[in-house]
Amino acid sequence: MDNNIEKLTITEPESIDNLLVVSPTPHIKNQRNTRSIMLEVIAALLPALIWSIYVFGYRAALVTLVSVGSAVAFEWIFQLITHKPVTIRDGSAALTGLLLAFNLSSLVPLWLPVIGTLFAIVVVKQLFGGIGKNFLNPALAARVFLFAAWPSLMTKFPDILNVDATASATPLALIKSGIVPDQSIGDMFFGNCSGCIGEVSAFLLIIGGVYLLVRKIITWQIPVSFISIIALLSFIFPKEGFGNLDYMAYSLFSGGVMLAAFFMATDYVTSPITKVGKLIFGAGAGLIVIFIRWFGGYSEGVSFAILIMNSLVWYIDRATKPRVFGQLRGGKKKNV
Repeated sequence: MDNNIEKLTITEPESIDNLLVVSPTPHIKNQRNTRSIMLEVIAALLPALIWSIYVFGYRAALVTLVSVGSAVAFEWIFQLITHKPVTIRDGSAALTGLLLAFNLSSLVPLWLPVIGTLFAIVVVKQLFGGIGKNFLNPALAARVFLFAAWPSLMTKFPDILNVDATASATPLALIKSGIVPDQSIGDMFFGNCSGCIGEVSAFLLIIGGVYLLVRKIITWQIPVSFISIIALLSFIFPKEGFGNLDYMAYSLFSGGVMLAAFFMATDYVTSPITKVGKLIFGAGAGLIVIFIRWFGGYSEGVSFAILIMNSLVWYIDRATKPRVFGQLRGGKKKNV
């Protein structure tokens, strides 16, 4: 050993702990958190909300305000009662309230979104452990619950020419009956038609969805597979009285297809993790939507389709789980 090399001595052994810090994975950090993601999704929904208020009047704003406020209040009250950390600042409860309002008519009584958010936040979300542990989309589960309990209130929609009157049928209901709506495809695309608060402007929902894709809040697999299957099947199997392209356009731009494609089906907690799983999830939901619209007694099938696929996410993730290198199917080690 070279005598010129000085012997390294450490006078403070505890200083090593200050130099080497081992933390749990993942080691790749990102500035995004639950709050920032929720706020970006809410921001992407605001253009559609503003347009709905313009079309339907102050009632759309009032229903939305009650829905968001009651969702936040129920989460806060439940967490206080159960002595759990209060998480209302993460924005997830506010987003649930906003999405539920988007699935309601502006004519519903104000107590209806309160009941809906109680079911969404307490029953579907908090009783299963809170954010990240629910297996159904809370807003869609609440919509289906309200529809089953008060179908007459959930199927009254305003006439866009007179927001205080109720229309006899929405464009989607007319389409199911084989009747061409008075509204043109352009009217339905840009939002000059009747319907739920957040479903009327496919154009603004697409703009919001593209924003989420660009910001990498969501990935393309679910929206593309969901929309593609609906477009393909409605083009191949149009209803009598409609041209192939016309029926495809009406199917895409009426009801909740665009809202579901970008904002409901892409929910992190209730959608698959793998890319292949996301494609299967979106395609399966699109297939169920067309099946219900064609053969079901209800003119819209988006909510039911996504909830059905939510219940299959565990199986989809299990079937599409990447195989570990060096293992055969079934988990057996490969001899090398």
